[in-house]
Amino acid sequence: MCRRYTISILLALSLLTGLVACSSDKGKHQMTSPSVVTGLTLAQVKVVDLPDNLEVVGTVRARTSALVSARIPGTVSLLHVREGDRVKKGQLLGALESRENLAQATGAIAAVDEARRGLEEAQSRKKLADSTYLRFKKLYDEEALTRQEFETRQTERDLASQAVSRAESRLVQVKEAAKAAGTMADYTRIVAPISGVIISRQADLGATVFPGQPLMTIDDEGSYQLELAIPESNLKTVRPGTPVQVRIDATDSSFSGIISEVVPTSDAASRTFVAKVPLSAKGVRSGMFGRGSIAVGTSTKGVLVPRSSVFERGALTSVWAVGADEIIRMRLVKSGRIRGDHVEIISGLADGDRIVTAGMEKAADGLRLQAASGEKR
Repeated sequence: MCRRYTISILLALSLLTGLVACSSDKGKHQMTSPSVVTGLTLAQVKVVDLPDNLEVVGTVRARTSALVSARIPGTVSLLHVREGDRVKKGQLLGALESRENLAQATGAIAAVDEARRGLEEAQSRKKLADSTYLRFKKLYDEEALTRQEFETRQTERDLASQAVSRAESRLVQVKEAAKAAGTMADYTRIVAPISGVIISRQADLGATVFPGQPLMTIDDEGSYQLELAIPESNLKTVRPGTPVQVRIDATDSSFSGIISEVVPTSDAASRTFVAKVPLSAKGVRSGMFGRGSIAVGTSTKGVLVPRSSVFERGALTSVWAVGADEIIRMRLVKSGRIRGDHVEIISGLADGDRIVTAGMEKAADGLRLQAASGEKR
């Protein structure tokens, strides 16, 4: 009896152990089953023909730029503008205080008045000399005067005429000097030579400046260009009219352009020459960094993926790859040149691989895509 009871207990324990084991296996299976995600857009990687491009960098500059400099020595006594202000041609930007120029202008005006009075005096003397000469000539014709007396009056008339000529020349001379002094006095007014925006101001209120010293720089906002540094070895392949793919990092914009001008001289230090590309994109400013991609050779094979599909974590560059089992996994890649909205992948992807191109914020390592037709899942 005791033996049968013991056997029954052992059978019951074995059955209970089996049930617990099955339950544990089932729970374990449920815990390791990957979560499902939807709403991702996939793209299949393809090996395509890539042109052999020359990748260069450059700087955005205004096609029309004016450097406003001091033309006379003086002290900055007035400033109406600062960096970023927009100005119009002829607008007063500031003023210089120059006592020497003011004194010269005042002296020139006084000299004109003096020369004018001198001319009037010479003309009065000539008038008197002319009338005297006429009276003495009449007396001489009537033989009431000696020839010597008549010739004396004639000489006085000629000298009066010469004095008038000298006074007229003197007046013209001092007028021109006054005009020059007035022009120099106008140099105390700092005016805008073109319409545009003030991009830099090199002088402050109260500063002493000298002729040729820069005061401020004005850029024409409607005409910007990207000046690319082209290696000397590519001088024969890069010419005006050559297409170029431009990217401005600051505005996150990419567009196609055409080289309009190539500077014929090269820089001796960098061994590069400048190629200019007109810009029509909005938001660009002088000094911005830009990139240019110029096709210079035959095509090569490579992989291009959208730039939006590539992300960086620390020093690692990755994409979200989807395998045949529909499981999302992080794939380390090595990126190369940027080609517009795409980037070249040097290693890490092969022809036929699938990657996530949109909805990347939902992706995570180990998630399973819900089966669906098409690229979007």
